Amino acid sequence: MSPRTEIMNILFLCTGNSCRSILAEATFNHLAPAGWTAMSAGSKPTGQVHPRSLALLAREGISTEGYHSKSWDTLPMTPDVVITVCSNAAGETCPAYLGKVVRSHWGVEDPAHATGTDAEIDAAFMTAYRILRARIEAFLALPLSELIGEPERLKAALDGIGTLLPTLEGVSR
Repeated sequence: MSPRTEIMNILFLCTGNSCRSILAEATFNHLAPAGWTAMSAGSKPTGQVHPRSLALLAREGISTEGYHSKSWDTLPMTPDVVITVCSNAAGETCPAYLGKVVRSHWGVEDPAHATGTDAEIDAAFMTAYRILRARIEAFLALPLSELIGEPERLKAALDGIGTLLPTLEGVSR
């Protein structure tokens, strides 16, 4: 397998930009090859990253440096792919990015709304992380050199990935 030389900018988008999109941004940047960059943003950012998101990333050995809750109005670059991570099933209104990009939806329940014991809330964060990580790993395993020039095929592949659920043994929902 030859090294990837494509450059791609990915935007993980949700409403608050405090949990899911931050988890996805940090995880993608941790796993992605050189030249690939993820960013995250929210349509109505909370202004802070949820402390449990940062703690989980640190436990997983993923850098938390520089991550902060930000608006989609201040993106540092134009994305090539926008992946929304809001949970339509939970009645969330997912922001719609209108630029000319490949768009996909990877709905994940918002762990910031989890209730219960500390262990149950931590499990909700871990569930969101494991779903996002499995999907990101599947994304990075795609034959992207073939798909970059075919946006319809790339979107179909990303949409399929958005339905993947990892085995969540040891994680209660």
